[in-house]
Amino acid sequence: MSLSRMLSVSLIGLDALPVEVEVDVNSCEDKTILVIVGLPDAAVKESKDRVLTAIKNSGYSISNIACTVNLAPGDLKKEGALYDLPIALGLLKSMHALDSKVHDDYLFVGELGLSGELRPIHGALASAMLARQLGKKGILLPAANAKEAAALPNIEVYAIHHLNEAIQFLKAPHTFQPVKANISDDLFRHAAVLIDFSDIKGQAHVKRAMEIAAAGGHNVILSGPPGSGKTMIAKALAGIIPELTVEEALEVTKIHSISGLMEEGTHIITQRPFRSPHHTVSYAGLIGGGTVPRPGEVSLAHRGVLFLDELPEFARTVLEVLRQPLEDRKVTISRALGNFTFPSDFICVAAMN
Repeated sequence: MSLSRMLSVSLIGLDALPVEVEVDVNSCEDKTILVIVGLPDAAVKESKDRVLTAIKNSGYSISNIACTVNLAPGDLKKEGALYDLPIALGLLKSMHALDSKVHDDYLFVGELGLSGELRPIHGALASAMLARQLGKKGILLPAANAKEAAALPNIEVYAIHHLNEAIQFLKAPHTFQPVKANISDDLFRHAAVLIDFSDIKGQAHVKRAMEIAAAGGHNVILSGPPGSGKTMIAKALAGIIPELTVEEALEVTKIHSISGLMEEGTHIITQRPFRSPHHTVSYAGLIGGGTVPRPGEVSLAHRGVLFLDELPEFARTVLEVLRQPLEDRKVTISRALGNFTFPSDFICVAAMN
């Protein structure tokens, strides 16, 4: 029995920070104990049952051990189930079921099912960015997230379906091929317009105003009776803004991925975002917030359109907080953990009767 270390991540705001998963295993009479320390939340604490069962169902025998898992640094709160994979691999390495130093070159994230299969996580692109920033050779993550992470150049991304695949990778990495993705082709192939201006009949003066707004990034207020087409015109605006560049697509994808808003089967955001919050939206819902801050509607609309229908119905306090994102194109939120800055470069379209 020995001590092993695996590298993983913690998602704080829009950033991925490195987390070292330390696993120490010792023999124990008559029972198996697994303790996780390092400010884990409920999902992380529950991972001990998932990890032990997944290892057993992957063909490895675990009994009569006392295992301590430390998620360092200890003052950083750890959330989510993405530590399952590094904990499982670290445990097996500490038990000498794995004898490899290959793991030093890679970052590991992934939630385990009870059978050992890997399930999707949030923030795959941000995790890959961290691996590249740290100079790692690559990242191992669930196959469902592989194409999203592979959109980032200069980093090897390996799609893992099952815990046994990850174990085999550490034993013989040369037998695996990294996932390839061409983001430029995706942008060209999938950038479809939901509502085209050619489908809107009449309203020539409004269309002209929207063209000017799209060209110059100007904010717009639409005023007119119900049913006059304000919402349709606002949605069509996103289609005449120039297409996302590769850098912009990565920005938008990172925000939506961390927020858990990536649609199933989508690995890169190819369209300009269009967000339309209800007039009852809260301060935190619009700007972002939480104990560990998450992006609000103004950041989810980054590089796209934020549509405020029935503008007079919004609370005055909610409208007042739009000043900073409209002027600075970013939002700063202060919490005990520190200051978090979210991008919010959008075109605001408001409608009223």
